[in-house]
Amino acid sequence: MRKSGMLMPVSALPGAYGIGCFSKEAYEFVDILKEAGQKLWQILPLGQTGYGDSPYQSFSTFAGNPYFIDLETLIEDELLTKEECDQADFGENEEEIDYEKIYNARFKVLKLAYARAKKNGLMESKAYRTYLEEEKAWLADYALYMAVKDSFDGKSWDQWEEDIRLRKPEAIAAYQEQLSAEIDFYEFLQYLFAGQWAGLKTYANEQGIEIIGDIPIYVAMDSADTWANPELFQLYDDGDPIAVAGCPPDYFSATGQLWGNPLYDWDYLEATDYEWWFERIKAASKLYDITRIDHFRAFASYYSIPYPAENAINGEWVEGPRIKFFNMMEEALGKIDIVAEDLGTLTPDVTELMEQTGYPGMKVLEFAFDSGEENDYLPHKYTENCVVYTGTHDNDTVMGWLETAKPEDVNYARSYCQMPDDEPFNWGLIRVAYESKADTAIVPMQDILGLGKEARMNIPSTLGGNWVWRLNGAALTDELADKLKTMSEKSGRLED
Repeated sequence: MRKSGMLMPVSALPGAYGIGCFSKEAYEFVDILKEAGQKLWQILPLGQTGYGDSPYQSFSTFAGNPYFIDLETLIEDELLTKEECDQADFGENEEEIDYEKIYNARFKVLKLAYARAKKNGLMESKAYRTYLEEEKAWLADYALYMAVKDSFDGKSWDQWEEDIRLRKPEAIAAYQEQLSAEIDFYEFLQYLFAGQWAGLKTYANEQGIEIIGDIPIYVAMDSADTWANPELFQLYDDGDPIAVAGCPPDYFSATGQLWGNPLYDWDYLEATDYEWWFERIKAASKLYDITRIDHFRAFASYYSIPYPAENAINGEWVEGPRIKFFNMMEEALGKIDIVAEDLGTLTPDVTELMEQTGYPGMKVLEFAFDSGEENDYLPHKYTENCVVYTGTHDNDTVMGWLETAKPEDVNYARSYCQMPDDEPFNWGLIRVAYESKADTAIVPMQDILGLGKEARMNIPSTLGGNWVWRLNGAALTDELADKLKTMSEKSGRLED
């Protein structure tokens, strides 16, 4: 079935208190999607962000971001007062997130809610106890990790004292007793997150909107996952990485990309029937209707950089688990809707894995118009089984691309897309995406609004200034929704 949708991070939604969340504005956004004839809402990972604010480097692959808990709902539930929320400094710019202010203010306010919930007996409720029991496989380690991390002034676990860094049983017991209130607090936040997200997702599904969620291929070194499960990763006994993840040197970077994530010990994972990974996929399939696996190519072969390293020059490609992983996953979990992020230079092993799994890959129109060079991102090369994007969170916006692209590339794009002189460039690309053979077309909100580079979400391999863009709610007009709906209808993307 042909569908269209929008890429819009939860963090970028409009609303009070400094960052987008599961607020009334999120429900209103779902209404706009429906009004605009859209069937899909693609979001970025929902995990708790740390240093650098990237949703692809979170403190847990299972935990949700407490920033997304709607404070107005907590006011309605009498866990907070409006005055307490209004007095906190979440930043003054409604169209840009100030993560430092959010970090300093959000948890203080949430601790007030926790204190009231404890006093009101919420922690003794059947619903709360059931949640803790159902999620204990990851929640206990995560909550302890965050509490201990706070006690070490936010330092990563590899800088903690040796007894707790290496998870010696007596140290675990001591910290659990010493930090019991802090552990309870982090469990409480996950309970709030889970309940509010479930409500929003249910509402979206009732309106005929499916959620495409994102699962990063790797977990962060600074995470509960790595600390609690060191055997899953290529680590020395003292916790230092043997090798880390990244990308080799290419046209864009002479030294490659050094991501620094710990690499998986795929031999150990295979010996345990990939249990941890399958739990991860299972959790994602509960959160989302469709799961996009970031950097899918690492299942075919991954780039391994010896640790420590200053850059990615001296890495090597190592064979991944390949089709065996996905065959076993389907046996364990059944059929799960997955989109494979297969961008970049694809080697034969990646192409073969894509064919074997049958997962739809990604096509990005910004990559298509390289001075007339024939490439697989040109729409006439598509099959139905793919997802076409004008751009992604890692690209410039379409209008930002237009400002910096070579004139011959822009001319080729206009010619290929048969854009009339009076058609705005962003709408020309959206039209071509919608009219393409691809079963699914997704457009970032910034491209729908025709915003420039100031609205770019992320510049890979840079720190600072990323992930901060927020939507001005007034920009979402009925006229815009009507235009998208008409385009969806004309391109056969409205039929049920």
